[in-house]
Amino acid sequence: MSTKKNGLTYADAGVDIDAGNALIDRIKPAAKRTNRSGVMAGLGGFGGLFDLKAAGYDDPVLVAATDGVGTKLRIAIDTGNVDTIGIDLVAMCVNDLVCQGAEPLFFLDYFATGKLELDQAARIIEGIAEGCARSGCALIGGETAEMPGMYDAGDFDLAGFAVGAMQRGTALPANVAEGDVLLGLASDGVHSNGYSLVRKIVEVSGLGWGDASAFSDGTLGDALLAPTRLYVTAALAAIRVGGVHGLAHITGGGLTENLPRVMPDGLGADIDLGAWVLPPVFDWLGQVGRIETAEMLKTFNAGIGMVLVVDANQVDAVQSALAAEGEAAIRLGTVTQGAGVRYSGTLS
Repeated sequence: MSTKKNGLTYADAGVDIDAGNALIDRIKPAAKRTNRSGVMAGLGGFGGLFDLKAAGYDDPVLVAATDGVGTKLRIAIDTGNVDTIGIDLVAMCVNDLVCQGAEPLFFLDYFATGKLELDQAARIIEGIAEGCARSGCALIGGETAEMPGMYDAGDFDLAGFAVGAMQRGTALPANVAEGDVLLGLASDGVHSNGYSLVRKIVEVSGLGWGDASAFSDGTLGDALLAPTRLYVTAALAAIRVGGVHGLAHITGGGLTENLPRVMPDGLGADIDLGAWVLPPVFDWLGQVGRIETAEMLKTFNAGIGMVLVVDANQVDAVQSALAAEGEAAIRLGTVTQGAGVRYSGTLS
């Protein structure tokens, strides 16, 4: 091995180990804020430890989910507004977990970039910690990968991994039946799906991310970066009441593709499009992109981010539980004979 003073170092190759260590130190308080029962060891080790018994489970089934935030990242990178993209990352994972009837327990992230920018990375991971804190999920580990030559200057990528648990025998969907009522929970905008089309529509519009939004206060970029809504606490409260037979997180594929995922063979959904008002962001996207209703309902959440399938006799109790968690449920329709989703009325 060479001992010459001008010998190459890892830093010369573009990887700054000291910056990585500084990042860990900076984000430790944010991760500590997410601690919950069951956490045994968090950041800094070769793996995170979690005690299921300490979390209250005596016969648990584990549920795992992984996801990213798609090309919404491009807007965050281009605008420099990275403070909430971590919330999106958590939401995309934990909102899926709760659809299985599971309580999210812990979360790990993967952050990859060509050159580690300490402030940017800390803001991203602090957003991840915020998403975890809001959903009762501990941030117990992750990986920051500095990979020069793999990413253009300023670019980065994110992936998230969540693990949850439920008591054996409580998995969802279960017992979905004809006549069950479909309750929708509002979205907070586009969430984290369909952004390749969103970006194409913005290109067609001739606007830039820094231009004023036509459908909300602030800039267009900031409006389109509104973070994905976290439904965990409200969904778990509804499940505890009883009568919830299934939940569908309305992500890529919209209502059209996601509702059938919780339906048994031979059953589908009848949805009244007049039951809710299309949020302004989708109205703008629809007009500028001349998007047909069927495409809107298959690409975007169209204002409904989560759907609960509820026993008709339990609807009032479930709605009350949701309201106590700040969610005003919208009665969208019912479960009916015949596979697929059928729409009536007008989306407006």
